[in-house]
Amino acid sequence: MLKPYQIITAHKQLQRYIKPSPLIYSAALSELSGAKVWLKLECRNPTGSFKIRGATYKMLTLGEEAHQRGIVTASAGNHGLGTSFAAQAIGLTNVTIFVPETTPTAKLAKLRRFPTTLHIVGQTYDDAHHAATEFGLKTGAIYLPAYDDPQVITGAGTVGLEIIQELPEVQTILVPVGGGGLIAGIGVAVKGLHPGCRLIGLQPDASPAAKISLEQNMPVEEYDAAPTIADGLSGGFGAYPFYIGRTLIDAIELATETELRRAIFTLIDQEQLIVEASGAIAITPLLRPEHGLRGQTVVCVLTGSNIDSRLLTSILGEFAK
Repeated sequence: MLKPYQIITAHKQLQRYIKPSPLIYSAALSELSGAKVWLKLECRNPTGSFKIRGATYKMLTLGEEAHQRGIVTASAGNHGLGTSFAAQAIGLTNVTIFVPETTPTAKLAKLRRFPTTLHIVGQTYDDAHHAATEFGLKTGAIYLPAYDDPQVITGAGTVGLEIIQELPEVQTILVPVGGGGLIAGIGVAVKGLHPGCRLIGLQPDASPAAKISLEQNMPVEEYDAAPTIADGLSGGFGAYPFYIGRTLIDAIELATETELRRAIFTLIDQEQLIVEASGAIAITPLLRPEHGLRGQTVVCVLTGSNIDSRLLTSILGEFAK
């Protein structure tokens, strides 16, 4: 089982490539919610996402083998960007990335700026994952998982370590959940160093794989999600995240598409932060009339900033009146 000291070790190794992301106090959200709200700005990382942490740490553990065989991965966008960043930082050039056709144009544009080979396949993350796995079997390239891997989870867990180091009085952390690597890693770091802190995951109600997994005590590794603007959270909940995180996650809550749109607008309107739906979901509980977090010190992990400009324009038109 993953231990906090492993995340501490990973954090030290990653410092050469990745700076700690900002943790800022939100007076506006604190006033709106009655909680003491802090925002962990993973959206300010290079490539605009937390995914650089797990991808970089995993690639470091592969060493020379990665250079010889190459890397392949599947992504809804942000993990592909994280893998591309890691490869560039380490000096690896043989990288192939598969993404679904539903990947937002903002993420595709960023991906094309890196010297990687990009394939657009299928309608879902699972489609891209199957194509990438097949490519790895045919070519010998090493598959770099987006979340279902101990080293990727370890790298992602450095987010939790930074929160505890900077704000040890935190009482609740709100974390977006897709495949589960981030919340599992944060859980190991936070529960190991601050056992009393609550860990709440947020998923779109269009894709509640983590919630179902915890309820059934079995990982739902593939899930046929309904359409959602939180594309990065769509699909199944990984086996490694499930078995690592099931005793560390206190609750999984679901958010509607309307709540996601309102959260995106609120972050722009109140904090001038552009955050994609998969990250903005972290503040959705605080925007509800009743949320049970009043008076608590709360950290919301804003995982990414790569929102499609057309979606952003639509949301601004809907709420900015």
